[in-house]
Amino acid sequence: MAAGTTTIDIAGIEGNEAAQPRVFAHSANAITLPAQAADAFVYTYPAPPDNTAVVMSRGACIYVGGAGNIDVELESGDRVLFKGVTAGSFLPILATKIYGWDATNPTPLKTTTATDIIALF
Repeated sequence: MAAGTTTIDIAGIEGNEAAQPRVFAHSANAITLPAQAADAFVYTYPAPPDNTAVVMSRGACIYVGGAGNIDVELESGDRVLFKGVTAGSFLPILATKIYGWDATNPTPLKTTTATDIIALF
């Protein structure tokens, strides 16, 4: 493998493919970003109180109901800002966290401006 190359192992279907029905999502969780300088984790239902810990190793696909930017952490740990996401869009990603604010800035900046966000599992 060449220097600087990243290998990503993506788990596929195991065993009898025909015996494993595939659906888009089994569950959903509305994501509410805190009002100031905080982030929201993506959870399975029911969500733990106060969004204090990540409780799943798999990420979730994201539905954006209201247009804007969405700042996410992916399963890999990478942080990505999707700019100009249109209302009614599905992001076919595996997100584990939604960043709401850049609290490192002296005046915290809102990084996710999209609204009506739903995590689909």
